[in-house]
Amino acid sequence: MKTLVQHFAQDTHWNWLPAAALATIEQAVAIQQIPAPTFEEGERAAYIAAQFRALGLCDIQTDAVHNVWGRLPGKRDDVPGVLISAHTDTVFAADTDLAIRREKELIYGPGLGDNCMGVAGLLALAGAFQAQRWTPDCDLWFLANSREEGLGDLGGMKAAFAALRDRIALVINLEGMAFGHVYRAGIAVRRLHITANTDGGHSWLHFGRPSAIHGIVRLGAAIASIHPAHTPRTTYNIGMIDGGQTINAIATHASLWLDLRSEAPQALAALENEVRGYVQGLSTPDLRLSVEVVGDRPAGAIADDHPLLLGALAALEQVGVHGTLEVGSTDANVPLAAGYPAVTIGITRGGNAHRLDEYIETEPTATGLRQLVLLTLAAAAHQAGRMV
Repeated sequence: MKTLVQHFAQDTHWNWLPAAALATIEQAVAIQQIPAPTFEEGERAAYIAAQFRALGLCDIQTDAVHNVWGRLPGKRDDVPGVLISAHTDTVFAADTDLAIRREKELIYGPGLGDNCMGVAGLLALAGAFQAQRWTPDCDLWFLANSREEGLGDLGGMKAAFAALRDRIALVINLEGMAFGHVYRAGIAVRRLHITANTDGGHSWLHFGRPSAIHGIVRLGAAIASIHPAHTPRTTYNIGMIDGGQTINAIATHASLWLDLRSEAPQALAALENEVRGYVQGLSTPDLRLSVEVVGDRPAGAIADDHPLLLGALAALEQVGVHGTLEVGSTDANVPLAAGYPAVTIGITRGGNAHRLDEYIETEPTATGLRQLVLLTLAAAAHQAGRMV
């Protein structure tokens, strides 16, 4: 695929790219102005479906979890195609102020980089094929999927992949601010909601009775004392604690939300077992602790010598960037765990993801789009068995 990337880099005209980059930035802003908290992506999905129709994609479908996909037919319909995906949801509540602010080559706005630029890049890619009258060597499937963030648990990609897996062979996943990086592996993630329940009582009259909050705090302290392995890298985070009724009541209910991650599923399982051991050790008839799994992101990796990975690095090389290989948790976890080759790449650079002052850099956008086009053309040609 590296040779195919080089071929398309030399054989493709790029005079349309500056205007396309500007349009992509404005498209990202337009998408960002539509609220799309995880599980509430419907309005944004409807907008993207309309864009897919305007771009002439066929087989457009919106499913029950607000995924939207469409197909660009290729020269060969007897081979599985290439899926290009970008998630539509954000971490921000529906009532978040989505006003943007422009400062020279930076644009600030919640969710603009993660992942409105990714979705805009998806649309720009389809637009390039339409405007340049390119026909890919195999079918291209364009997917704007939901439920990537937080407790979405990659639910959008899980549903879309189940529907499309027989029609695709390779996956290119887009994250708006990851330009210059190629994610080659998906880490394993487990998320637990641990709940404590007691009978409670009055803080003075019934002092000494078990408190759900005291139990959760003791559990949290025990978890915080864990020292996971550095290799494979394994981490934990107590992201939220809630509970209690009022300051002068012994709490009847409390809970914590725990995020566990590892580069190796075995290490993740060992960490989870250690946590469950603390839960069991603290549980009594009067302090009832329970564990609910609220997130399970599977792990997987693409081979170091796979043509798709080498092609992604070659595409960056063709635009003058030395690619950095990364490991993380993205929608690509789902196909990777199923044994499908997948990479995650970016459209531009930026910072402060998941913060109100999130920003993107506008200058790299044209280069990011060129990289995406090269990789997509080469991936389709490779999948169709084309030789330079």
